[in-house]
Amino acid sequence: MAAPVLPHILRQHAEQAAFLWMVYDRARLFPDENPEMDELRISRLLERLEAHLDGLRIAGAEGVKMAEERFAEYPEPGELFVIRMLQPGAQGMRVAELDLVKVREYLTEKLSP
Repeated sequence: MAAPVLPHILRQHAEQAAFLWMVYDRARLFPDENPEMDELRISRLLERLEAHLDGLRIAGAEGVKMAEERFAEYPEPGELFVIRMLQPGAQGMRVAELDLVKVREYLTEKLSP
């Protein structure tokens, strides 16, 4: 029996995952900008980000649908990142293992008019 899908919880997962991705990416891109964002805080941020992505993954098609709805409303890099992390083949990917240069290139390319 499938777990019930709670749209307001899925929305929170999608919004938080997009936000946390942007915080993480900025912290890695500009490490001197926020000296408090040390490795411990980065690892905690990653745990939260992964938990939100997992919440969307567990919801399956409903999680993807929510991520796509968020992107339709806010076509920003964080929202696109979430959609990409929910695609087939990305289930086992962990954010800490991603090539951030390639991720940024992908997001820029997809968001360019």
